[in-house]
Amino acid sequence: MKIIDISRDVATCGVYPGDPETQIRKMNDMANGDEYNLSIIGASLHAGTHIDSPSHVFEAEEDSRTLSDFPLEKFIGPVRVITLPSGPITGEIVENYFPKYDKKVILRMKEDTYFFVGAAEDVADIKYDLLGFNKSTIGGSNEIPVHRAILGAGTLLLENLDLSNVEDGEYYLLAQPLKISGVEAAPVRALLIDERKTVKK
Repeated sequence: MKIIDISRDVATCGVYPGDPETQIRKMNDMANGDEYNLSIIGASLHAGTHIDSPSHVFEAEEDSRTLSDFPLEKFIGPVRVITLPSGPITGEIVENYFPKYDKKVILRMKEDTYFFVGAAEDVADIKYDLLGFNKSTIGGSNEIPVHRAILGAGTLLLENLDLSNVEDGEYYLLAQPLKISGVEAAPVRALLIDERKTVKK
């Protein structure tokens, strides 16, 4: 069994344009004579690898579900990693590339890969539990409509993954968000378990 960390470091990962920069500072520092070290962090809940819930893009009367409204089974279980071609994701790409019977899917996207809104609606119709990807954005100029289409179907979005050491195929995913009540997103330490490989001792 091999465990692959697909998370990005919250302290060093860049943030989405317009979001606050992550700040970590020491309140207590043994180097300055304190008895112990104590650090505090200030960050967006969307910094680094994180999961979005519907309340990220819906008003309360539309869909007020936060991460704490979903069972842990949404974040844990078999997952398939696939690589998408460059350019926009169309309905044809969804039909030809997206698995129809997996509950969790992770997308390896190129720098210029993004969803058309209609394609996002096609993905919403598949009704995945979770859809992950290796970018901080998936909709280009249509970011909010794409998020609304997919999140509105109850498919959670696992964003900003590091897939540099991951091949396409089947894995077991552990992607539980931090337990923070009533929030629209939360940081995640996302791991893939590859039972086909063993780690050399």
